[in-house]
Amino acid sequence: MPDTYAFTPPPVVSVPVVGRSERFPIHRIYCVGRNYEEHAKEMGFTGREPPFFFLKPADTVVVVDAEQTAPLPYPSLTSNLHHEIELVVAIGTGGRNIRAADATRHIYGYAVGLDMTRRDLQSDMKKQGRPWCIGKAFDHSAPIGPITPAAQAGDIEQAALWLKVNGQDRQRSTVSKLIWNVAETIEHLSAAWELQPGDLIYTGTPEGVAAVVAGDVLEGGVDGLTPIRVQVI
Repeated sequence: MPDTYAFTPPPVVSVPVVGRSERFPIHRIYCVGRNYEEHAKEMGFTGREPPFFFLKPADTVVVVDAEQTAPLPYPSLTSNLHHEIELVVAIGTGGRNIRAADATRHIYGYAVGLDMTRRDLQSDMKKQGRPWCIGKAFDHSAPIGPITPAAQAGDIEQAALWLKVNGQDRQRSTVSKLIWNVAETIEHLSAAWELQPGDLIYTGTPEGVAAVVAGDVLEGGVDGLTPIRVQVI
């Protein structure tokens, strides 16, 4: 007898894949905190501290299709919504205690993402010594573009990443400036959690984070990947 449920389960959250009809189903979203030195400094920290992570629910994703402008609702309870442009790594083969030297075998592909942040709520929680999920893991907080399979992404470790707001530069750096690179991040993450196919890793943001308001248009990209464009509504 097939399983029955108290209500209809929500559909699987998924992201389109460049050049393929198949979609990438999302399992978990892991995010790396303060993983660019200059961003760490602008947040009041310095140095190569051990990596730390936070999670977002899979359904916080906003899928941004190629050559489209996706609406991004301004969230409740905040007056200080910040953008954070990031390289996103999509895991295709899971594992635990993955060595950095073996990490690329587990990567399905890459995408451009935004880690939207209710900075005022995050700061308040930090001051109180409380978890700051409310500042990071809210509805529509994880816009993402189509996933480019790893073999088609080029030299992602040297790629430039950038974000413009209303046509003006806000963030610009290169993936090579990550404090903990992609392989090292996978090694650390897989020591704490068993990674699964469908996991996304938002690898961290460079300096230049700042507030956006309703009406702002955000355009971001990583060289070799499909850029994204959203408008705050």
